[in-house]
Amino acid sequence: MAVARTRRLVRKGHRRLRRVLVDYFRGSASDTGALLSLIAAVPVLTCLTVLFPGWCPPTALVLPLIAGALLLRPVSLGAVYLAAVAGMCAEAVLLDRMGSGRAHLVFPGSVLVVAAVAAAGLVLAQFRNRVGVPWRRGSSMLFDLRERLRVQSRIPELPSGWESDIALRPAGGQSFSGDFVVASRTGGGRLLEAVLTDVSGKGMDAGSRALLMSGAFGGLVGSLPPHDFLPAANGYILRQDWDEGFATAVHLVLDLHNGDFELLSAGHLPGLHRSGGSGQWTQVEAEGPLLGVYGEAKFVGSRGRLEPGDSLLLYTDGMVEAPGRDLSEGIDRLTGAADVLLSAGPALNGAAWRLMDAVAKDVNDDRAVLLLRRSAA
Repeated sequence: MAVARTRRLVRKGHRRLRRVLVDYFRGSASDTGALLSLIAAVPVLTCLTVLFPGWCPPTALVLPLIAGALLLRPVSLGAVYLAAVAGMCAEAVLLDRMGSGRAHLVFPGSVLVVAAVAAAGLVLAQFRNRVGVPWRRGSSMLFDLRERLRVQSRIPELPSGWESDIALRPAGGQSFSGDFVVASRTGGGRLLEAVLTDVSGKGMDAGSRALLMSGAFGGLVGSLPPHDFLPAANGYILRQDWDEGFATAVHLVLDLHNGDFELLSAGHLPGLHRSGGSGQWTQVEAEGPLLGVYGEAKFVGSRGRLEPGDSLLLYTDGMVEAPGRDLSEGIDRLTGAADVLLSAGPALNGAAWRLMDAVAKDVNDDRAVLLLRRSAA
Protein backbone atom coordinates (compact mmCIF):
# COMPACT_ATOMS: atom_id res chain seq x y z
CA MET A 1 0.00 0.00 0.00
CA ALA A 2 2.80 2.39 0.89
CA VAL A 3 4.57 1.73 -2.42
CA ALA A 4 1.35 2.29 -4.40
CA ARG A 5 0.65 5.52 -2.51
CA THR A 6 4.19 6.76 -3.17
CA ARG A 7 3.79 6.03 -6.88
CA ARG A 8 0.52 7.95 -6.97
CA LEU A 9 2.15 10.94 -5.27
CA VAL A 10 5.09 10.86 -7.72
CA ARG A 11 2.71 10.73 -10.72
CA LYS A 12 0.64 13.58 -9.29
CA GLY A 13 3.75 15.71 -8.75
CA HIS A 14 4.96 14.93 -12.26
CA ARG A 15 1.64 16.02 -13.78
CA ARG A 16 1.62 19.21 -11.70
CA LEU A 17 5.17 20.10 -12.80
CA ARG A 18 4.24 19.62 -16.45
CA ARG A 19 1.17 21.83 -16.02
CA VAL A 20 3.36 24.57 -14.51
CA LEU A 21 5.74 24.35 -17.48
CA VAL A 22 2.84 24.51 -19.94
CA ASP A 23 1.41 27.58 -18.21
CA TYR A 24 4.82 29.25 -18.26
CA PHE A 25 5.43 28.68 -21.97
CA ARG A 26 1.95 29.88 -22.84
CA GLY A 27 2.92 33.39 -21.84
CA SER A 28 0.55 36.32 -21.90
CA ALA A 29 -1.53 37.72 -24.74
CA SER A 30 0.72 40.80 -25.03
CA ASP A 31 4.11 40.65 -26.76
CA THR A 32 5.27 44.13 -25.65
CA GLY A 33 8.04 42.83 -23.42
CA ALA A 34 9.47 40.57 -26.11
CA LEU A 35 9.20 43.34 -28.70
CA LEU A 36 11.13 45.86 -26.61
CA SER A 37 13.79 43.29 -25.72
CA LEU A 38 14.39 42.33 -29.36
CA ILE A 39 14.52 45.95 -30.52
CA ALA A 40 17.03 46.72 -27.74
CA ALA A 41 19.15 43.74 -28.87
CA VAL A 42 19.68 45.29 -32.34
CA PRO A 43 21.89 48.28 -31.25
CA VAL A 44 23.78 45.98 -28.88
CA LEU A 45 24.62 43.62 -31.74
CA THR A 46 25.47 46.58 -33.97
CA CYS A 47 28.01 47.90 -31.45
CA LEU A 48 29.53 44.45 -30.99
CA THR A 49 29.88 44.07 -34.75
CA VAL A 50 31.66 47.42 -35.09
CA LEU A 51 33.97 46.74 -32.14
CA PHE A 52 34.57 43.01 -32.60
CA PRO A 53 33.67 42.03 -36.18
CA GLY A 54 35.63 38.80 -35.91
CA TRP A 55 33.55 37.58 -32.98
CA CYS A 56 30.21 39.18 -33.86
CA PRO A 57 29.70 39.29 -37.66
CA PRO A 58 26.98 41.46 -39.24
CA THR A 59 24.83 38.36 -39.80
CA ALA A 60 24.36 38.16 -36.02
CA LEU A 61 21.31 40.40 -36.60
CA VAL A 62 19.43 37.27 -37.69
CA LEU A 63 19.19 36.28 -34.00
CA PRO A 64 16.51 38.85 -33.01
CA LEU A 65 14.77 38.21 -36.34
CA ILE A 66 14.48 34.47 -35.65
CA ALA A 67 13.33 35.09 -32.09
CA GLY A 68 10.78 37.62 -33.33
CA ALA A 69 9.40 35.17 -35.90
CA LEU A 70 8.73 32.70 -33.08
CA LEU A 71 7.42 35.14 -30.48
CA LEU A 72 5.83 38.19 -32.13
CA ARG A 73 2.81 39.02 -34.20
CA PRO A 74 3.47 40.11 -37.81
CA VAL A 75 2.82 43.79 -36.96
CA SER A 76 5.27 43.73 -34.06
CA LEU A 77 7.77 41.78 -36.15
CA GLY A 78 7.82 44.66 -38.66
CA ALA A 79 9.22 46.98 -35.98
CA VAL A 80 12.10 44.57 -35.35
CA TYR A 81 12.77 44.41 -39.10
CA LEU A 82 12.98 48.22 -39.29
CA ALA A 83 15.39 48.25 -36.37
CA ALA A 84 17.52 45.57 -38.09
CA VAL A 85 17.64 47.62 -41.33
CA ALA A 86 18.74 50.68 -39.37
CA GLY A 87 21.34 48.57 -37.57
CA MET A 88 22.84 47.27 -40.81
CA CYS A 89 23.01 50.77 -42.26
CA ALA A 90 24.76 51.99 -39.13
CA GLU A 91 27.21 49.10 -39.33
CA ALA A 92 28.04 49.89 -42.96
CA VAL A 93 28.64 53.59 -42.23
CA LEU A 94 30.73 53.02 -39.10
CA LEU A 95 32.82 50.23 -40.60
CA ASP A 96 33.48 52.35 -43.70
CA ARG A 97 34.67 55.28 -41.55
CA MET A 98 36.93 52.97 -39.54
CA GLY A 99 38.59 51.69 -42.69
CA SER A 100 37.52 51.00 -46.25
CA GLY A 101 38.81 47.44 -45.97
CA ARG A 102 36.18 46.55 -43.38
CA ALA A 103 32.98 47.70 -45.09
CA HIS A 104 32.85 44.51 -47.17
CA LEU A 105 31.88 42.70 -43.95
CA VAL A 106 28.37 44.12 -44.32
CA PHE A 107 27.67 44.22 -48.06
CA PRO A 108 26.42 42.39 -50.02
CA GLY A 109 26.44 38.82 -48.67
CA SER A 110 25.45 39.68 -45.11
CA VAL A 111 22.50 41.72 -46.31
CA LEU A 112 21.25 38.81 -48.41
CA VAL A 113 21.50 36.41 -45.47
CA VAL A 114 19.62 38.73 -43.12
CA ALA A 115 16.99 39.45 -45.79
CA ALA A 116 16.43 35.72 -46.42
CA VAL A 117 15.97 35.04 -42.71
CA ALA A 118 13.61 38.00 -42.42
CA ALA A 119 11.46 36.71 -45.30
CA ALA A 120 11.27 33.22 -43.80
CA GLY A 121 10.39 34.67 -40.41
CA LEU A 122 7.62 36.78 -41.88
CA VAL A 123 6.09 33.71 -43.57
CA LEU A 124 6.21 31.83 -40.26
CA ALA A 125 4.62 34.72 -38.35
CA GLN A 126 1.88 35.10 -40.98
CA PHE A 127 1.10 31.38 -40.71
CA ARG A 128 0.80 31.58 -36.92
CA ASN A 129 -1.41 34.65 -37.25
CA ARG A 130 -3.65 32.91 -39.78
CA VAL A 131 -4.06 29.94 -37.43
CA GLY A 132 -5.10 32.41 -34.74
CA VAL A 133 -2.73 31.27 -32.00
CA PRO A 134 -0.61 34.13 -30.58
CA TRP A 135 3.14 33.84 -30.31
CA ARG A 136 4.29 31.10 -27.89
CA ARG A 137 0.87 29.52 -27.38
CA GLY A 138 0.89 27.51 -30.60
CA SER A 139 3.41 24.91 -29.47
CA SER A 140 2.13 24.91 -25.89
CA MET A 141 -1.40 24.25 -27.12
CA LEU A 142 -0.19 21.19 -29.04
CA PHE A 143 1.75 20.09 -25.97
CA ASP A 144 -1.38 20.52 -23.87
CA LEU A 145 -3.47 18.50 -26.33
CA ARG A 146 -0.91 15.71 -26.35
CA GLU A 147 -0.83 15.55 -22.56
CA ARG A 148 -4.62 15.53 -22.32
CA LEU A 149 -4.75 12.66 -24.80
CA ARG A 150 -2.23 10.74 -22.72
CA VAL A 151 -4.16 11.37 -19.51
CA GLN A 152 -7.40 10.25 -21.14
CA SER A 153 -5.70 7.06 -22.32
CA ARG A 154 -4.90 5.92 -18.79
CA ILE A 155 -6.79 3.00 -17.30
CA PRO A 156 -8.62 4.09 -14.11
CA GLU A 157 -7.51 2.63 -10.83
CA LEU A 158 -8.65 -0.96 -10.52
CA PRO A 159 -9.71 -2.83 -7.36
CA SER A 160 -7.45 -5.29 -5.61
CA GLY A 161 -6.89 -8.41 -7.65
CA TRP A 162 -6.64 -6.65 -11.03
CA GLU A 163 -3.65 -5.26 -12.93
CA SER A 164 -3.43 -3.25 -16.13
CA ASP A 165 -0.75 -1.79 -18.33
CA ILE A 166 -0.93 0.25 -21.51
CA ALA A 167 1.54 1.48 -24.13
CA LEU A 168 1.00 3.88 -27.05
CA ARG A 169 3.70 4.71 -29.58
CA PRO A 170 3.17 6.89 -32.69
CA ALA A 171 4.80 6.15 -36.02
CA GLY A 172 8.18 7.73 -36.72
CA GLY A 173 8.64 9.04 -33.18
CA GLN A 174 5.96 11.71 -33.66
CA SER A 175 3.95 13.24 -30.83
CA PHE A 176 0.47 12.35 -32.09
CA SER A 177 -0.89 8.95 -32.92
CA GLY A 178 -3.87 7.52 -34.74
CA ASP A 179 -4.19 4.88 -32.00
CA PHE A 180 -5.79 5.82 -28.70
CA VAL A 181 -7.57 4.36 -25.67
CA VAL A 182 -10.44 5.70 -23.61
CA ALA A 183 -11.47 3.92 -20.44
CA SER A 184 -13.85 4.46 -17.55
CA ARG A 185 -15.30 2.70 -14.50
CA THR A 186 -19.07 2.44 -15.00
CA GLY A 187 -21.99 0.68 -13.38
CA GLY A 188 -21.22 2.17 -9.99
CA GLY A 189 -17.59 1.06 -10.31
CA ARG A 190 -18.43 -2.56 -10.98
CA LEU A 191 -17.61 -2.45 -14.70
CA LEU A 192 -14.49 -1.41 -16.59
CA GLU A 193 -15.17 -0.14 -20.11
CA ALA A 194 -12.16 0.37 -22.37
CA VAL A 195 -12.13 1.27 -26.06
CA LEU A 196 -9.01 0.76 -28.16
CA THR A 197 -9.29 2.61 -31.49
CA ASP A 198 -7.12 2.64 -34.61
CA VAL A 199 -7.87 5.64 -36.86
CA SER A 200 -7.08 5.40 -40.58
CA GLY A 201 -3.70 6.90 -41.38
CA LYS A 202 -0.79 7.19 -38.99
CA GLY A 203 1.15 9.73 -36.96
CA MET A 204 0.35 13.39 -37.55
CA ASP A 205 -1.82 12.53 -40.55
CA ALA A 206 -4.32 10.81 -38.25
CA GLY A 207 -3.61 12.88 -35.12
CA SER A 208 -6.29 15.55 -35.60
CA ARG A 209 -9.03 12.99 -36.25
CA ALA A 210 -7.82 10.88 -33.34
CA LEU A 211 -8.06 13.91 -31.01
CA LEU A 212 -11.65 14.59 -32.07
CA MET A 213 -12.65 10.93 -31.80
CA SER A 214 -11.01 10.44 -28.42
CA GLY A 215 -12.96 13.38 -26.99
CA ALA A 216 -16.23 12.13 -28.46
CA PHE A 217 -15.64 8.52 -27.44
CA GLY A 218 -14.64 9.57 -23.93
CA GLY A 219 -17.99 11.32 -23.57
CA LEU A 220 -19.91 8.32 -24.92
CA VAL A 221 -18.28 5.67 -22.72
CA GLY A 222 -20.38 5.30 -19.61
CA SER A 223 -23.07 7.65 -20.90
CA LEU A 224 -24.66 4.91 -23.02
CA PRO A 225 -25.39 1.23 -22.44
CA PRO A 226 -22.40 -0.85 -23.62
CA HIS A 227 -24.18 -2.21 -26.70
CA ASP A 228 -25.09 1.30 -27.83
CA PHE A 229 -21.54 2.66 -27.80
CA LEU A 230 -20.26 1.41 -31.17
CA PRO A 231 -23.44 2.39 -33.07
CA ALA A 232 -23.20 5.88 -31.56
CA ALA A 233 -19.49 6.11 -32.40
CA ASN A 234 -20.23 4.97 -35.95
CA GLY A 235 -22.89 7.65 -36.31
CA TYR A 236 -20.53 10.33 -35.00
CA ILE A 237 -17.84 9.51 -37.59
CA LEU A 238 -20.37 9.38 -40.42
CA ARG A 239 -21.66 12.85 -39.50
CA GLN A 240 -18.15 14.31 -39.83
CA ASP A 241 -18.12 13.42 -43.54
CA TRP A 242 -14.33 13.02 -43.61
CA ASP A 243 -12.68 11.93 -46.87
CA GLU A 244 -10.68 9.34 -44.92
CA GLY A 245 -12.65 8.95 -41.75
CA PHE A 246 -12.98 5.26 -41.03
CA ALA A 247 -11.56 3.55 -37.95
CA THR A 248 -11.42 0.19 -36.25
CA ALA A 249 -12.25 -0.19 -32.57
CA VAL A 250 -12.63 -2.85 -29.91
CA HIS A 251 -14.86 -2.20 -26.90
CA LEU A 252 -14.20 -4.20 -23.73
CA VAL A 253 -16.83 -4.44 -20.99
CA LEU A 254 -15.35 -6.23 -17.96
CA ASP A 255 -17.13 -7.12 -14.73
CA LEU A 256 -14.51 -6.54 -12.03
CA HIS A 257 -16.44 -8.62 -9.49
CA ASN A 258 -16.58 -11.98 -11.26
CA GLY A 259 -14.33 -11.55 -14.31
CA ASP A 260 -17.06 -11.87 -16.95
CA PHE A 261 -16.31 -9.80 -20.04
CA GLU A 262 -17.75 -9.01 -23.43
CA LEU A 263 -15.75 -7.87 -26.42
CA LEU A 264 -17.45 -5.87 -29.15
CA SER A 265 -15.50 -5.15 -32.32
CA ALA A 266 -15.76 -2.75 -35.24
CA GLY A 267 -13.48 -4.37 -37.80
CA HIS A 268 -10.72 -4.73 -35.21
CA LEU A 269 -8.25 -7.55 -34.70
CA PRO A 270 -9.32 -10.31 -32.26
CA GLY A 271 -8.53 -10.00 -28.58
CA LEU A 272 -6.21 -12.57 -27.01
CA HIS A 273 -7.21 -14.43 -23.83
CA ARG A 274 -4.52 -16.33 -21.91
CA SER A 275 -5.51 -19.01 -19.45
CA GLY A 276 -3.41 -18.77 -16.31
CA GLY A 277 -3.75 -22.50 -15.63
CA SER A 278 -2.77 -23.97 -19.01
CA GLY A 279 -0.91 -21.01 -20.51
CA GLN A 280 -2.92 -21.41 -23.71
CA TRP A 281 -3.98 -18.42 -25.81
CA THR A 282 -7.47 -18.14 -27.28
CA GLN A 283 -8.57 -15.60 -29.85
CA VAL A 284 -11.71 -13.69 -28.85
CA GLU A 285 -13.37 -12.65 -32.10
CA ALA A 286 -16.39 -10.37 -32.39
CA GLU A 287 -18.25 -9.34 -35.52
CA GLY A 288 -18.81 -5.82 -36.78
CA PRO A 289 -17.92 -3.52 -39.69
CA LEU A 290 -15.47 -0.62 -39.67
CA LEU A 291 -16.62 2.59 -38.04
CA GLY A 292 -17.56 5.35 -40.47
CA VAL A 293 -18.33 3.17 -43.49
CA TYR A 294 -22.12 2.88 -43.48
CA GLY A 295 -25.02 3.52 -41.15
CA GLU A 296 -27.25 1.03 -39.35
CA ALA A 297 -24.23 -1.21 -38.68
CA LYS A 298 -24.70 -4.18 -36.34
CA PHE A 299 -22.08 -5.24 -33.82
CA VAL A 300 -22.18 -8.73 -32.29
CA GLY A 301 -20.10 -9.27 -29.16
CA SER A 302 -18.15 -12.25 -27.88
CA ARG A 303 -18.30 -13.23 -24.21
CA GLY A 304 -15.79 -14.86 -21.91
CA ARG A 305 -14.50 -14.93 -18.35
CA LEU A 306 -11.16 -14.02 -16.82
CA GLU A 307 -10.48 -16.58 -14.11
CA PRO A 308 -7.83 -15.89 -11.44
CA GLY A 309 -4.46 -15.88 -13.20
CA ASP A 310 -5.94 -15.16 -16.65
CA SER A 311 -4.85 -12.28 -18.89
CA LEU A 312 -6.42 -10.35 -21.75
CA LEU A 313 -4.41 -8.64 -24.48
CA LEU A 314 -5.79 -5.98 -26.86
CA TYR A 315 -3.62 -4.45 -29.59
CA THR A 316 -3.64 -2.59 -32.91
CA ASP A 317 -2.43 -3.77 -36.32
CA GLY A 318 0.98 -2.11 -35.94
CA MET A 319 1.86 -4.84 -33.44
CA VAL A 320 1.26 -7.79 -35.77
CA GLU A 321 1.22 -6.60 -39.39
CA ALA A 322 4.37 -6.32 -41.50
CA PRO A 323 5.04 -6.42 -45.27
CA GLY A 324 5.48 -9.97 -46.48
CA ARG A 325 4.32 -11.53 -43.20
CA ASP A 326 1.07 -13.36 -42.61
CA LEU A 327 -1.22 -11.94 -39.93
CA SER A 328 -1.39 -15.25 -38.05
CA GLU A 329 2.40 -15.30 -37.89
CA GLY A 330 2.40 -11.84 -36.36
CA ILE A 331 -0.17 -12.89 -33.74
CA ASP A 332 1.89 -16.01 -32.88
CA ARG A 333 4.95 -13.82 -32.44
CA LEU A 334 3.00 -11.45 -30.21
CA THR A 335 1.62 -14.23 -27.98
CA GLY A 336 5.05 -15.82 -27.69
CA ALA A 337 6.62 -12.59 -26.47
CA ALA A 338 3.66 -11.94 -24.15
CA ASP A 339 4.08 -15.41 -22.62
CA VAL A 340 7.64 -14.59 -21.65
CA LEU A 341 6.68 -11.27 -20.07
CA LEU A 342 3.62 -12.55 -18.22
CA SER A 343 5.62 -15.45 -16.78
CA ALA A 344 8.51 -13.22 -15.68
CA GLY A 345 6.85 -11.79 -12.56
CA PRO A 346 3.65 -10.98 -10.74
CA ALA A 347 3.59 -7.27 -11.68
CA LEU A 348 2.73 -5.80 -15.08
CA ASN A 349 4.62 -2.53 -14.60
CA GLY A 350 6.16 -1.71 -17.98
CA ALA A 351 5.16 -5.04 -19.54
CA ALA A 352 3.24 -3.38 -22.38
CA TRP A 353 6.24 -1.27 -23.37
CA ARG A 354 8.58 -4.27 -23.21
CA LEU A 355 6.15 -6.25 -25.33
CA MET A 356 6.08 -3.46 -27.90
CA ASP A 357 9.88 -3.30 -27.98
CA ALA A 358 10.07 -7.08 -28.39
CA VAL A 359 7.77 -7.42 -31.41
CA ALA A 360 7.33 -4.00 -33.05
CA LYS A 361 10.17 -1.71 -32.00
CA ASP A 362 11.13 -0.50 -35.49
CA VAL A 363 7.72 -0.66 -37.18
CA ASN A 364 6.77 2.53 -39.04
CA ASP A 365 3.17 2.49 -37.85
CA ASP A 366 1.18 3.55 -34.82
CA ARG A 367 1.13 0.89 -32.11
CA ALA A 368 -0.99 0.37 -29.02
CA VAL A 369 -1.15 -2.42 -26.43
CA LEU A 370 -3.56 -2.91 -23.52
CA LEU A 371 -2.84 -5.67 -21.00
CA LEU A 372 -5.23 -6.78 -18.25
CA ARG A 373 -4.59 -9.55 -15.73
CA ARG A 374 -6.56 -11.00 -12.88
CA SER A 375 -4.35 -12.02 -9.97
CA ALA A 376 -4.15 -15.69 -9.17
CA ALA A 377 -4.46 -15.06 -5.44
